Amino acid sequence: MSAPSGRPIEAPPSITQLAASALRKMIFSGELRPGDRVVENQVASVLGVSKPPLREALRVLELEGLVVRSPRRGVVVTPLTLHDVYEIVTLRHDLERLAVDLGVPCRAPERIERCREAYADLERAAQDGDAAAVTERGFAFHVAVVGLAGHGRLEESYRALALQLRLCMAMNRRARRSHETLVGDALRHRRILELVEAGDATAVHDELAHHGDRTFLLEVDKAFPGGSPESLAWLERVRRQEAG
Repeated sequence: MSAPSGRPIEAPPSITQLAASALRKMIFSGELRPGDRVVENQVASVLGVSKPPLREALRVLELEGLVVRSPRRGVVVTPLTLHDVYEIVTLRHDLERLAVDLGVPCRAPERIERCREAYADLERAAQDGDAAAVTERGFAFHVAVVGLAGHGRLEESYRALALQLRLCMAMNRRARRSHETLVGDALRHRRILELVEAGDATAVHDELAHHGDRTFLLEVDKAFPGGSPESLAWLERVRRQEAG
């Protein structure tokens, strides 16, 4: 008798896993922002779970770096200072610029196909109206663009920004939601894909420079403390560029 060829049956997700997934969605949709307190009674009621699995879920997110425990405030979404945002955004843009310099025009068709697949996932999330998924798929698309360089260490450096970058992307989506739909968000990324396919590195650089990923910076110093001389001078330059 030959061995059965069926696929293993996967166990359904536990209540803790479902709660952790729901909390991530609240964070990456911008519903819970950096520095916000996670009030257990309120969140347990919203998610329809009891406190024990919610607390386990919060421990999972704490290990992931999405939340931290504060002696006075309890569990809060990992806070960001203005200097943190300055470091994240400037490093992101420099890594993307280097990736485009090295990877466009692209000599490996499978890398462009990876960008197409990442964009298709982003477009589906936008059409489904899932803001948290748009944030995550948007990050995956930018990783694929960085991957055009075929430079493993460069992509690894970009991925190291994953947590902080997705938090910034969630803040940006929240800042743009009054004048841009989720589908509009996806279309901004489609333009990048089209320029990558055309092999025009200069145009990709220009599109990334005007990508709309810095809208949240117009009000960021009101939301986040910890402005250093470097970050404040940088923010002023960014605002002049956005105004011009």
